[in-house]
Amino acid sequence: MKKIMLMTGILSSILLVKCGPKMNESSKRSGKSVDLTNVDPMPFAESITADELKEMLYVYASDEFEGRNTGEPGQKKAAEYLKDFYVSQDIPAALDSTYFQTVPESFFRAGSGIKASENVVAYIKGSTKPEEYIVVSAHLDHVGVREDGEVFNGADDDGSGTVGVLEIAEAFNKAVEAGYRPQRSIVFLHVTGEEKGLYGSRYYAENPIFPIANTVADLNIDMIGRVDDAHADNENYIYLIGSDKLSTELDSISTAVNNKYMNIDLDYTYNDENDPNRFYYRSDHYNFAKQGVPIIFYFNGVHADYHKVSDTPDKINYPMLAKRAQLVFLTAWELANRKDRIVVDKTP
Repeated sequence: MKKIMLMTGILSSILLVKCGPKMNESSKRSGKSVDLTNVDPMPFAESITADELKEMLYVYASDEFEGRNTGEPGQKKAAEYLKDFYVSQDIPAALDSTYFQTVPESFFRAGSGIKASENVVAYIKGSTKPEEYIVVSAHLDHVGVREDGEVFNGADDDGSGTVGVLEIAEAFNKAVEAGYRPQRSIVFLHVTGEEKGLYGSRYYAENPIFPIANTVADLNIDMIGRVDDAHADNENYIYLIGSDKLSTELDSISTAVNNKYMNIDLDYTYNDENDPNRFYYRSDHYNFAKQGVPIIFYFNGVHADYHKVSDTPDKINYPMLAKRAQLVFLTAWELANRKDRIVVDKTP
């Protein structure tokens, strides 16, 4: 997450998420069109595991990636790592010939010295509503190397969100392989330049690969691998920010999905309009919200290692990281497969 200077009812909610039978072998083998509102997504969500997240994060947040500073060699290595993952999963690039959406040097602040960089974008095409899009996003960059050579590994910020998106993509791909392609398209968006001022997400929002008008929601993940001091006695939580800002329905769906599947404590402390931290304005979802796209920002809160070289992968709570990523997957699944697109009933 960039620093600040850079810058209803339970019953009705439960009714929004349909109960349905679990998938079975006959439905997997059938060539018939499947109504995914009646498919249990938990087998796919459970493919998101602590062990796989840990394995990836120990690579992504290693010294080899040199702190993933925007436009620098370490960030280029990170982008290649993400591309290679999608290639290995046979998940297509969002652009015709490349996974990289170039953010030109001229887009960054004049005199900043920031070099050209790239967003990494993959997607799974929807079956019945392919021209409507659910975006799952996280920023791929961090703040580089300290003057004394110590690397800012950024394991939580935002290595945790990045590997979470990869596991979510793999879970959707497993569903496709089982015969359950999502009805709406799912876009996996890894943005650059967040630490410099939300540049990569702003570039995408202003130069979208897929039309912003057809973008149903952005589920943005920025730091979901740690437990903050406020929850030292209860790690089963996640801060939700922005879920009710543009769409009352999105907030209700989010609550209903969590109540049905995960039972994580949803903490709305930082969603308060008067909260001095102003986190709603400080991560990549905000560039979608400014365009009128409903968003949810998933966040574990700050901790003592925030923006320090001590933000390392050994300090990540991997079981909780997996559980939070499963929640994002299940929310995206519901948004992708419900009959009607969610309604925007508030203004940015």
